Amino acid sequence: MFSEIKSILISMRPKQWVKNIFLFVGLVFSQNLFQAGLFIKVTGGFILFCLVASSIYIFNDIHDRESDRKHPEKSQRPLAKGTLRVSEAYMVSMLLAAMAFILAFMMDRIFFVILLVYLILNLAYSLKIKQIVILDIMFIASGFVLRILAGTTLAGVSPSDWLIICTITLSLFLGFSKRRNELALMGENAGHQRKVLKDYSIPFLDQMISIVTACTIMSYILYTVSLETVDRFGTKNLIFSVPFVLFGIFRYLYLIYLREMIEDPIDLVLKDFPFLFNILLWVIAVMIIIY
Repeated sequence: MFSEIKSILISMRPKQWVKNIFLFVGLVFSQNLFQAGLFIKVTGGFILFCLVASSIYIFNDIHDRESDRKHPEKSQRPLAKGTLRVSEAYMVSMLLAAMAFILAFMMDRIFFVILLVYLILNLAYSLKIKQIVILDIMFIASGFVLRILAGTTLAGVSPSDWLIICTITLSLFLGFSKRRNELALMGENAGHQRKVLKDYSIPFLDQMISIVTACTIMSYILYTVSLETVDRFGTKNLIFSVPFVLFGIFRYLYLIYLREMIEDPIDLVLKDFPFLFNILLWVIAVMIIIY
């Protein structure tokens, strides 16, 4: 019984829940972080996104269990390894999704629709889109945009255009970087491990990374100095948070290009102290400036 629960928890991939922190971005930049009612509501949305995300991860592991057995790391996942039965995994996946959608419908109807769209896009990604070059990265980016929309919906604010643009460029940057790292780490076996990698090449991904890196940096800089931002926060000082963004992006590129890092960007973020410390400093700087 204990081993089955452990396998289920591993399949839920709780470390991936860190992506859902994007739900709090709208709350922070609307200066409502310390509104207790809104914070509790967005936290509830964060939990529901985690449940749906885990439901999708389990479904994806069911669908990919045969190919995962050929992967050096993914072969250790419970479904690929055989420590979790497919029938049990299906039941847990459906239970998590059902629980999340019932609670989401009770919480907010628009949030419910956003969560449903998130589920549909991710199922489409798992079943087909992840095999289509470029479109696979764009679908990954759409997930982050939906998190932003979900968070702003629950916070009762409208997302700014700059917030959406910065989210899109940053998520594309992370997506193309992830594909490049996968290709570099897996080498000749990349196409066998992940089918879409046959259609990518390192020179092509380097070009895409260069483009989205420049777009990410410029969009954030323009956001900090835009009249809309200055009027909203009543200060021009948000520009002083730019060095932390630059260091974070440059550090990430350093880890991708000059160190042999694991392919999952979440593992990269959670295991690199300078990167984590820089994020903390950025958060502190932003909080001091806008609050």
